[in-house]
Amino acid sequence: MPHSSAAPTTVTDPTEVGFDPGRLASIDRFISERYVQSGRYAGFSLLISRQGTVAHRSVLGEANSDTGQPMAEDTLVRIYSMSKPITSVALLSLYEEGRLQLDEPVSTFIPSWSNLRVWSDGSPNNYSTRFPEREMTIHDLLTHTSGLTYSWMGRHPVDALYRKARVDHDHELESYVELLADLPLLFSPGTEWSYSVATDVLGRVIEIVAGERLDTVLNKRVFAPLGMVDTGFWVDDERAERLSANYALPSLSPFPLPEGTGGKQRAIIDGGDEASPFRRRPTFLSGGGGLVSTMGDYHRFTQMLLRGGELDDSRILSPKTVRYATLNHLPGGRDLAAMGQPTFSETRYDGIGFGLGFSVVVDPSATQTVCSSGEFAWGGAASTLFWVDPSEELTVIGLAQLMPSSAYPIRQELKALVYGAMTK
Repeated sequence: MPHSSAAPTTVTDPTEVGFDPGRLASIDRFISERYVQSGRYAGFSLLISRQGTVAHRSVLGEANSDTGQPMAEDTLVRIYSMSKPITSVALLSLYEEGRLQLDEPVSTFIPSWSNLRVWSDGSPNNYSTRFPEREMTIHDLLTHTSGLTYSWMGRHPVDALYRKARVDHDHELESYVELLADLPLLFSPGTEWSYSVATDVLGRVIEIVAGERLDTVLNKRVFAPLGMVDTGFWVDDERAERLSANYALPSLSPFPLPEGTGGKQRAIIDGGDEASPFRRRPTFLSGGGGLVSTMGDYHRFTQMLLRGGELDDSRILSPKTVRYATLNHLPGGRDLAAMGQPTFSETRYDGIGFGLGFSVVVDPSATQTVCSSGEFAWGGAASTLFWVDPSEELTVIGLAQLMPSSAYPIRQELKALVYGAMTK
């Protein structure tokens, strides 16, 4: 499918790209009534693009309900795990230059990782380990089949070991990966799938291969070429007034909340003011979850992917690499339900495979959600989402700021609403 090099423009008549204007308007009404007016979300922004043009965009509610700051197209939001596809793309750009191979052991770049062990039995205070069946590779990190985990999962003794080692505290990436080298894996690499800190480790591999800090590499290889002028690891004073607040659903909050907030629909956890961790340059450059971005910036990233790695004459990846990265890379063509750990992820499990930084639909009927085979996507912890549907030349971005992302079924609902608005 040929792709234009021109930047996407807003279409005046959505029928030109196969959308019913009335049904598009009903999406805004649905989100406004169910989520914004009800108080579930402070605000929500949505962008739907097809065939290289923006068919629909809307901003609803407020970026900060305490100050009355309205949600806007240039509101800066925490995209958390929507950082992962960006970091994966940067890694793949190095791969295209022959500077690493996907089947190379991680220990080629981080020598201390040559002696990783796998959890066998016991408790966080007294446990046994075994040797892995093989070494962990770059491919394992990209596909989340590495055996790594997250400390906040809270379902396995290894998660507790991450907390005990204070993995989540501010570290330089170099010291971060050295901490992880001393902790056991959940499973032998390549044998199962588990959402994890793998992309943060990729960030350190990128630094080693490129010889520069991760923020510098992402800027050179992704942000600057794509004109993603507002995307980065922190928000400077000049842009501070555009940073949204972040909220949590008290009953499911991943963070301790002030007393008396338990009965509320949402509680503020980050006001976006000078006390916000996103208002200063972080020690830990988290390629897995540390970026702030805008609707417009992330739209340019998704358009680059849809167009086969290029936008406005800036080529980030080759079309072949994009197609390869968005195949299902799970062994035997399995989906996450067959291979995944029974825990949280930013996607459903049935009918969903995983590529090199993206979830990938392998069996639309098994997802029980309207979608297309080959559609790829990811989301973030504060209820941000995107998907790219190559067969329909469609990209969708939805941005809120409420944790956790599992609080409400907005992702499934948007699939029904967006595809339900299509006429061809």
